[in-house]
Amino acid sequence: MRKLSFLVGIESALSFAKSPVASLLAPPAVSVSALLWVAGFALSVPFTLSVPTVAQAVEAATKPHDGVALGQAEVAGLAEQLAQKLSGADVIVLGEVHDNAQHHALQSQLVQVLQPSAVVWEMITQAQAETLTPELLLSSERTAQALDWDTSGWPDFALYAPVFQAAANVPHYGALVPRAASQAALQAGVASHFGADAARFGLDRPLAEAEQAEREADQLANHCNAMPAEMLPMLVDFQRLRDTSLAAVAERAFIQKGGPVVVITGNGHARTDRGLPVYLSRAAPDLVIHSLGQMEAGQISGVFDLLANAPAVDRPDSCLAFSNSK
Repeated sequence: MRKLSFLVGIESALSFAKSPVASLLAPPAVSVSALLWVAGFALSVPFTLSVPTVAQAVEAATKPHDGVALGQAEVAGLAEQLAQKLSGADVIVLGEVHDNAQHHALQSQLVQVLQPSAVVWEMITQAQAETLTPELLLSSERTAQALDWDTSGWPDFALYAPVFQAAANVPHYGALVPRAASQAALQAGVASHFGADAARFGLDRPLAEAEQAEREADQLANHCNAMPAEMLPMLVDFQRLRDTSLAAVAERAFIQKGGPVVVITGNGHARTDRGLPVYLSRAAPDLVIHSLGQMEAGQISGVFDLLANAPAVDRPDSCLAFSNSK
């Protein structure tokens, strides 16, 4: 392991403002402006992380393109090199910064090369996933309409369309917990959403005190130090709900379709030190799980098996958006 200092990748909260998820965590005393931040969008704060040794195996592949925009052929070549390291896994988690086009281009190429048995999506529910057919996926416009993407709060569907189309002939699974179910889980406790399986994923016990404190501190920093203190435990619970949902759906996809299963998700959920790989490995310790984190200009938070790099997207200052919404 080698220690590197990075900054947490910046993700815009502006697109989240219209999302139905924004109302999930709202106690009556919390202002509407605070709800812009419940998805855990990150801003620039100092962070030190450990990069796994296996990540160094692809340094030769990523270093020539360090923070430089790649053409289609170069992305395809990088995907081939990364796929050699990712192949052999039962579950392959492909992280992203949601509005970074090069991240999605690499995901699309990796899906084509890896030829997964199934694809799991953070962005859609299981009910939505079941509407996807090979014929529908040929049309980006029809796919976006079927998923009601324009009102979802996710970035422009044009970013995701190549990934969906690369998996046109593959079964799709949705891991997004529906709004009502999310509200119920946060009120009754995250473990309640998973029933008897909660213990398998380690949700039958709280986080260690030190880890809980660290996660709450991260959430506070990630939200411009403007989130009410009483909201922080709920934000941590919400993240655990989403991580575990992704893990549970990935496990189900593997049981039903075999491997490899590819998971499309944000970098935060792809982390091997805190995200879905943690919960999936608890529930199914025999599964081989590999996770790719996608950096922006060399910046990322968390631990991953492999890393790729891309230029950062020019975004508005998320903290200004928060201040202006008060």
